[in-house]
Amino acid sequence: MTALDIQISVEAGDWPPEDELQSFSEVVLEAAADFLAREERQPLSAEAAELSLVFTDDQSIKAINAEWRGQDKPTNVLSFPAFPVTPGKMPGLMLGDIVVAHETLRREAAELEKPFDAHLTHLLVHGFLHLFGYDHIEDDEAERMERLETRILARLGLSDPYGDLPPV
Repeated sequence: MTALDIQISVEAGDWPPEDELQSFSEVVLEAAADFLAREERQPLSAEAAELSLVFTDDQSIKAINAEWRGQDKPTNVLSFPAFPVTPGKMPGLMLGDIVVAHETLRREAAELEKPFDAHLTHLLVHGFLHLFGYDHIEDDEAERMERLETRILARLGLSDPYGDLPPV
């Protein structure tokens, strides 16, 4: 199992208790890191890589989104890699930050008719892949990232978030 040092901060929003978020996030992100190392040959340090997760609300993520992306609206998840990295290359020991907005996550989960935890899992995996340099700006990048997300989520027993396929 790949070692991660995950720092949790609950800043705003109606989130579960911090210790539950910590345990939940560790399971999800360690599975994602393990998948990348084993299946994608992603090099990882033997030392624990550090990342922070910020659980917040729409108001806070809207301000962050406006400041860093020039989009004055809330979004579900934002990722901030600590250093520029290309998929398949060795990241630094500090991976970066992932910020998740509670209201947007809950609204999207309801619209998609998915359990809150399943959608949170998807957003954590999505944000985590950004920390490794994956992106979805170009169609081919988006397809690659979606395939990885789908495969990681399947390992966690969740269905394809981009379709109605059962886990493989």
